[in-house]
Order: sequence, then structure tokens, then C-alpha cells
Amino acid sequence: MRSVEEQQARVAAAAVAPRPVRVAIAESQGLMCAEEVVTERPMPGFDQAAIDGYAVRSVDVLSVGDGAGEISLPVMGSIEAGARTPSRLQPRQAARVQTGAPMPTLADAVLPLRWTDGGQNRVRILRSVRSGAYVRRTGDDVQPGDVAVRAGTIIGPAQVGLLAAVGRDRVLVHPRPRLSVMCVGGELVDVSRTPGTGQVYDVNSYALAAAGRDAGAEVNRVGIISTDPRELRETVEGQVNRNEIVVIAGAVGGAAADSVRNVLAELGEMEVARIAMHPGSVQGFGQLGRDRVPVFLLPANPVSALVVFEVMVRPLIRLSLGKRQPMRRVVQARTLAPISSVAGRTGYLRGQLMRDQDTGEYLVQALGGAPGASTHLLATLAEANCLVVIPSEVEEVRTGETVDVAFLAQRG
Repeated sequence: MRSVEEQQARVAAAAVAPRPVRVAIAESQGLMCAEEVVTERPMPGFDQAAIDGYAVRSVDVLSVGDGAGEISLPVMGSIEAGARTPSRLQPRQAARVQTGAPMPTLADAVLPLRWTDGGQNRVRILRSVRSGAYVRRTGDDVQPGDVAVRAGTIIGPAQVGLLAAVGRDRVLVHPRPRLSVMCVGGELVDVSRTPGTGQVYDVNSYALAAAGRDAGAEVNRVGIISTDPRELRETVEGQVNRNEIVVIAGAVGGAAADSVRNVLAELGEMEVARIAMHPGSVQGFGQLGRDRVPVFLLPANPVSALVVFEVMVRPLIRLSLGKRQPMRRVVQARTLAPISSVAGRTGYLRGQLMRDQDTGEYLVQALGGAPGASTHLLATLAEANCLVVIPSEVEEVRTGETVDVAFLAQRG
């Protein structure tokens, strides 16, 4: 039986990021930048007012507050944000300016409105101001030749804003890996149909497709596919040729799974192995097609399939996205009730993670009861906000003991 860590290493070795593509900056959020974005012009491109007020020469208002009496200056006009006509300030003059307005020549500071009486034709000055105050100088943010966004940076809202600020409408990124999800099983029917005797809804293709999107992949949900050897080969081969990752649920148990694996063996290397984890110990992984695309075979049980996806497939998607840390955040939590696990296998048990408001300590309640008793209960997985990770050498965790807990996606 292979350890979880050994299987994860085999999977990680197959990670290949898709070739970079150029996309609109509005579509780049969450993706890794694949180029050094070098600015060609300063930002801001001109001296501008950083606040509504009056543009002045600081030397003209230095004596305010020094006992020299009241100072008032004539207002030569008003300059709005976006004004394109150059203006010049004469000595002992002021100009009314809006935030973002270009500074008139000779002005070196802006008096905030609250430091004046707000006059229209003549303004009374209540405080002095130092040179450069409330002015954004040319190139304060970025100088020509500066790197605005570096290659390897995950593009977030700030990076999107910076790309727009330097005049870039498109950027080279590592795209989302394309993931294909399909299921096999003669008992399966789509949710649009009414199941007959012995039939069940296809849960896996919907749940796993959602898990793939949550991980950051571009997902194609193929749904239920035929196990006829010729049709199966055509379907899988087509998906392998147009995706970076392929997931097939229901292909690791029973006679039907044997026939599926025989067909897949014609397309490349495929191994079904027992991994020291529960649920989902029996699973398959291989690389198929001319590009050796990673292909996963997952259990038919929806809970087991989702857990295997979380532990094996999700990290591969995150690596393909260029994430430096592909695994979920793990914290330590104190158990609120005993937890049983399977000897010799790492347990990934659904749970509810809480936090003590007084101490800040994490607390966890395992869901689902004894191992093997309720691994089919998808409802308990829907209630879970974490996976409790139990080491393979541990069979019983007592109340109050500390365990590792992996955060699942936060609910909106």
C-alpha cells in the first residue's frame, strides 16, 4: 500500500502549466502573470492636486500664524480634474483645484479647503502649508522603466488596477488548466431524468466539476459516458487531446471498471493502486495520450470521490496555476468528541471547525460517526467546513486532543 505522500509526489511530478496566453486585464484576476510588465511613462504623468483646495506658492503663505496678520489671496480661476489647458499661477495668487486636477505652473502646494474660508474671488488663508503638501508629483507612483507587475505574481485587484494605471489593456498570463470530468456506471442517470429501479442520479460529475472550478480550473463536465470500448476510447482520447487534466469517476471497482482500465491502457500508462488513506483508498492515476495528460480514476462513492479529488487532484490544479502553496491551509484544533480512524491509513474526515471567542482556540467536531459507517452521506460533507486529518498510526483520538484540520472553501 502506497502512502498518501508518495502518491501526491507522483501526481505533482506530472504537473505542467498550460502555455501562457494574452488576456484582457478584466479576465486576468486570480491568474499568474507570465511577463514583466514594464512601464513606459511616469504615473502620475503630471503634477496633480491630491485634495480639493487651492493651489498656491508655499512661500506666499509662510507667514500665516507668525503674527503677520491675516493673509488673503486673489483666486485666478478654477481648475477641474481632466483640464487640458495649461495654466500659470502668478506670485501671491491662488487657484481653486479639484482632486486630480493638473497643478498650475509655479504652484508647489495645495491648501485644503478646511484651511481657508472657501472664497470664490478672494480666499482667506487660515494656516500655512509646506512645499509639496497635498501634491502628487510626476512619477511618484511609477517611473518609466519600473516593473509594475512581475512575472510570477498572482494578479489580484491591486495588480489589475496597476495594469490599467500604466495603460495596459491586456497581459500575458498562465491560463487556468482545462479539466474534463466524466463518470461511468450503468446505474447512473442525469439529474434531468427520473431514475428507475436500480438507478441513481449522476452526482459525481456535478460535484467534481464544482470542485474543479473551486480549485481554479476551467471545467468541462462531460457527464455520463458509455463503457462500450470503442465509444469509451473515442471519448477519453478526445478529452485527453483538449484538456490538461482528466477525471473519471466510477472506474476503480467492479467488472465495468476493469473494462475501462483495459481501454485506458491502450492510450498510455494507467495504474490503479491502494493508497493508505480513507475514504477513497482505491484510486487510479496515469498519463495518457501523446502529451502524457494526467488522468485520475476516482471511486463511484460521491464522498470518497470528493475526498480523493481534494487530496490528489486539487493540488495538481493549484500547481498548474503556478501556486507556490498548492495545499489547503492547516491549523491545529482541539476535538470536542472522540474520533475513530482506520489503522494504517491517513484519515480525511469531514468536520465542523469553530473558534472559541474567549481564547481564540480552534475547536473541531467530526461529522459522520464511526469509520465506514456513513462515508456515503453527502449531506454531512455539505455541512463540513474542514477535513480532520488523522495520521495513519492513530486509531482513536480522545476528546480534548489536538488534531490537524484543513480548511475547506469558505462559504459565501
